[in-house]
Amino acid sequence: MKRFLLSICGIVLAIPILFVLALLFWPRPPDLTSASIFEGDARIINYCELPVLDGSGLLANDFPQGHTPNCGYQSFPMPILAGCTEPLAEGATDMRGLWLSEPGPDARPPHVERIEQCGNRFVVTTLGVVHDLTTDGSLSGSSNDVRPLKVGGMNFCIRTTATTQWIDGRLQFYALGLVPVVNRYLENGQLKWNYPNRGTTTFNRICELPSD
Repeated sequence: MKRFLLSICGIVLAIPILFVLALLFWPRPPDLTSASIFEGDARIINYCELPVLDGSGLLANDFPQGHTPNCGYQSFPMPILAGCTEPLAEGATDMRGLWLSEPGPDARPPHVERIEQCGNRFVVTTLGVVHDLTTDGSLSGSSNDVRPLKVGGMNFCIRTTATTQWIDGRLQFYALGLVPVVNRYLENGQLKWNYPNRGTTTFNRICELPSD
């Protein structure tokens, strides 16, 4: 009986350790993002002039999935889906544009979030990362990316993966395709997202990247 209990305890302890090791060392997917995305000047773009999604140009599948370079970009990258004109998927809410968060009750600094949409693609560029995924809930269209994580004085680069699905006009994100996390939606012309245990963050539309 004692040996059995020790085996169970060993398994229970091993699961979180293996999970952390996977986050740190699981190989990232092939990065097919065009180098030009990180070479242009995204400050010259007017993000209030949104492309017309009339199907006259490229489709969402014509663009390789965008990824975070290394473990975070230094200069805000150019749009991933520039030139895509495929109409949005059925049930999707048009959240495209550049958004700046309002100060929150916890005094978090404001940040900029750019959203691109085309067909069933949804690309969020913010806080040093680029997450490009589909909105059909499929694992094949997951973000499958990386993000920086600071613990004390140490910096880590961890693997992330998420799927998304439109639910009543809101885009629900699922970590690892299973666990509901943040969901984004529009309300009275503002972008909002809810994150477990962090409340609601409100964003206002802006047309140009802030200078700082």
